Amino acid sequence: MTPPTSAALPRCAVLDDYQGVALTMADWSPLAGAVDVRVLREPLRTADEVVAAVGDCEIVVAMRERTPFPAPLLARLPRLRLLVTSGMRNAAIDLAAAARQGVTVCGTASNGEPPVELTWALILGLARNVVAESTAMAAGGPWQSTVGADLHGRTLGLLGVGRIGGLVARVGLAFGMDVVGWSRSLTPQRAAELGIRAAASKEEVLEGGDFVSVHLGLNDATRGLLGAAELRRMRPTAYLVNTARAAIVDQDALLTAVRERWIAGAGLDVYAQEPLPADAALRTLPNVLALPHLGYVTRRNYEGYFHQAVENIAAHLAGEPVRRLA
Repeated sequence: MTPPTSAALPRCAVLDDYQGVALTMADWSPLAGAVDVRVLREPLRTADEVVAAVGDCEIVVAMRERTPFPAPLLARLPRLRLLVTSGMRNAAIDLAAAARQGVTVCGTASNGEPPVELTWALILGLARNVVAESTAMAAGGPWQSTVGADLHGRTLGLLGVGRIGGLVARVGLAFGMDVVGWSRSLTPQRAAELGIRAAASKEEVLEGGDFVSVHLGLNDATRGLLGAAELRRMRPTAYLVNTARAAIVDQDALLTAVRERWIAGAGLDVYAQEPLPADAALRTLPNVLALPHLGYVTRRNYEGYFHQAVENIAAHLAGEPVRRLA
């Protein structure tokens, strides 16, 4: 939907629509003639770029944490009244600053299954050297050049056993893996319900896991949780998978770990800087399977995000905002 531009209409910017699908994933017609909507496909890399792009907007629709909204930036957006984010949590938005400024922050539902599925795409891709073998096939290269790692009978270590980690655990059990999990909140009852072992410490998971997958939230306790010392505890045949938050793993230590083969490799979907710079080493290291933060990027999630974004905007215009973030 692209309503006629009018100075009388409140302006809305939809940010970071990388694939150009925001206006086709939901019915925007309820807002026709009521809101002037613009869609931005390219990342806004600086605060100045954000202000130049959306400084005239009353409404902004953000995709996850792709564009941060800290207090100093919010202060430069005096027209902003509604900020809609996909999902009901967004660590990149300063909620207290938004409230002080009179900006309502709303969210949407988000399904947990897509990041679980992507986690297993990374694990399987690493275990069976899918990218290397597929690339060789396409180039007419050698017929079979690698020997895959087994999943059956191996140990899957989980750092974080919440909603997503619990679903990852169930798939591991279906593959016949021994699953061990750790988090500060994991109880013996929760572990028993999932049919997994509860580790006494994260070190136990790191030392015993053939595949170690990170599913923790980012907070003061988990930021930098895995540094050089922790990565050194992993087996040289083990793989680290991170589809949670990049800052949980020290990025310099991770780069060293995969370059120097402290570990066999890594499957990554999150990075300290996104989009990842074109010359970043993590893009090209042969033992790194890197994806461009696709964990939540599925049709079902996008349809839900944008449908509820439209609902949030309509409610805002009616003076009754819904799905507020606390």
